Amino acid sequence: MNSKKSNRGDEVKNRLSADLTQTDIATPVRSMHRRQFLKTGAVVAGTALMAGGLGPIAARAASTKNNLPPNTPEWMLKQGHPIVTPPYGVPSKYESDVIRRPTDLTPTDISSWSFTPLQDLHGIVTPNGLVYERHHAGVPAIDPAEHRLMIHGMVDNPKIFTVEDLKRFPAVSHFYFLECSGNTLTEWVKPKGKTVQSTHGLLSCCEWTGVPLSTVLQEVGLKHGASWLLAEGADAAALDRSVPISKALDDAILVYAQNGEALRPEQGYPLRLLLPGFEGNMSVKWLRRIEVGDKPFMSHEETAKYTDLMPDGKARILTFVMEAKSVITSPSGGHRLHDKGFHEIRGLAWSGSGRISRVDVSVDGGRNWRRAELQGPVLPKCLTRFRIPWEWRGKEAILQSRTMDDTGYVQPTLKQLVAVRGTHSVYHYNAIQSWHVAADGEVTNVHA
Repeated sequence: MNSKKSNRGDEVKNRLSADLTQTDIATPVRSMHRRQFLKTGAVVAGTALMAGGLGPIAARAASTKNNLPPNTPEWMLKQGHPIVTPPYGVPSKYESDVIRRPTDLTPTDISSWSFTPLQDLHGIVTPNGLVYERHHAGVPAIDPAEHRLMIHGMVDNPKIFTVEDLKRFPAVSHFYFLECSGNTLTEWVKPKGKTVQSTHGLLSCCEWTGVPLSTVLQEVGLKHGASWLLAEGADAAALDRSVPISKALDDAILVYAQNGEALRPEQGYPLRLLLPGFEGNMSVKWLRRIEVGDKPFMSHEETAKYTDLMPDGKARILTFVMEAKSVITSPSGGHRLHDKGFHEIRGLAWSGSGRISRVDVSVDGGRNWRRAELQGPVLPKCLTRFRIPWEWRGKEAILQSRTMDDTGYVQPTLKQLVAVRGTHSVYHYNAIQSWHVAADGEVTNVHA
């Protein structure tokens, strides 16, 4: 396979921003007036109450016991469990379907992945137990007392750090998304994923805590000409990736905590590298070694794998950034609208190049667009929630979202993406997602 580095001179074409300039995006419409919203919402809520439609949780209870008003529900008639049971909190049993789900695309569960249930989550933070997994040789059981990080190569003072050594450095905490470069890989040719979890679930967002890599590199000192580093993990695959020094000195973090607690083993315990906005496999888990050099190391993972096969048969390599992308999470595949009237379209947008500047939503397959509201905080290289009111009249609709980041890059249509990349790629798919709403309210994945 022939390979070549991506040419920054082709950046405009590769980032697919030439055909969708800022002027192509529809002007915003006025948000629904508060009084109108409350009136519409009251009608919807009142109708649901009269019909006894109190949602799936109440429906399950009502199916066997009469727990609905004006009766006193059974859970008010007895004491609950004590605070020590269980010692580590777990979700309600009624949320038992909100779980990570493994792929069926790999022959083994050792080198495989599982998906985050994005359609069931709220806000921008992914709970630790639901963060997607990607492993190349399973999850190693590492004793933090015996784990070390060695930094060597083109440095003035090669050193070996314990985890406790690294925790003594000044710490930082930031919210960033983490996305596998293979996210949405099933959708290049025809729609396959049934839900957001199966189409976009190799994506999570957390608060990451650790020491800036730049601080530790300053401690060891970089030699003149040092421009790349190799990060290696301590799993059985010894996965390694080349990282530009410019990224290492920018926002890279040596992470030991996630969402306020120590990293989970499947997320790299006790130490991982985090490269905000870069493809997920570069944020090497179980980090044990950093070698500094003056050129890319051309490891197996960045030559035989994690390359973009182009239409001319050549492979584009070292394409690190996860470009701007969005997805409507509600209503979405696997959902069904049961009532006409007001619905809130909700979703997520993100960009590895910076902040989300706007999201537009279409309910007619991209013929007309309305600007959605971005829910704060809107942070760089972080998931951003968007919302927009929608009046469903019981007719067919095709829901789409299209995002733009603060560099001016606009999320492409599938047609635009394929025109540049062809259909033999696996990685870095970021085309607009379409959900078809049938007249009976069923929502399915389509290409539009």
